[in-house]
Amino acid sequence: MTDQNIDFSMVLASAVHDMKNSLGMLINSLDELRMDHKEALAHSNQFNMLQYEAERMHNDLVQLLGIYRLGQDNLVANVDEHFVPDFLSEQLARHVPLLDGLGIQYSIEADDINGFFDEHLLTGVLNNTINNAIRYTKSQLRLTARDEDGYLVIGVEDDGAGYPESMQHTGTLNFKSLDFKGGSTSLGLFFASSIAAMHNEGERIGSIKLHNGGELGGGVFEIWLP
Repeated sequence: MTDQNIDFSMVLASAVHDMKNSLGMLINSLDELRMDHKEALAHSNQFNMLQYEAERMHNDLVQLLGIYRLGQDNLVANVDEHFVPDFLSEQLARHVPLLDGLGIQYSIEADDINGFFDEHLLTGVLNNTINNAIRYTKSQLRLTARDEDGYLVIGVEDDGAGYPESMQHTGTLNFKSLDFKGGSTSLGLFFASSIAAMHNEGERIGSIKLHNGGELGGGVFEIWLP
């Protein structure tokens, strides 16, 4: 077997890619089922859990592929100009069926501004962040966007218990700082931090910030892009 020089990292990456695509198809089917059987599934805890876990696994696989490509120096930010309110509406729309099923209120408060970022990469970050907020919120979720000190600041807020002190963070994360022995490896935060850092302008570099408070009083995730 060793004589065949099998690149197991490439094999795993290919398998993860296939699983990600299959889960994407499953999520689309779940959305269609919810639309076709609104009354029967409106308050089904089992169906909501199925949809949430499918989204969570899909996001995890997206992150794993992204981190693999980072390690291979094969992940590039294709920055383009986007109208931020429309972008946030598109991100929220993907989660609306689950939010409605769980009875979670949601809103967007975004300035009418344009931003320069990689739409695909930022979508991966926000999908994971929104999904985490759905898990920990009590009843509300809020997306925000503003221009501050020359940075585009996109936030995801909830009204849950907030981030523990050990997770509250500003700046960039180092891969070696991740805890693989505990239950939480912070891979999602490392992925978000890495994507933010790929957006730069001169000496200014993108970063993430986790804190508590905001309009809803719970956890606040922010990604700052120059």
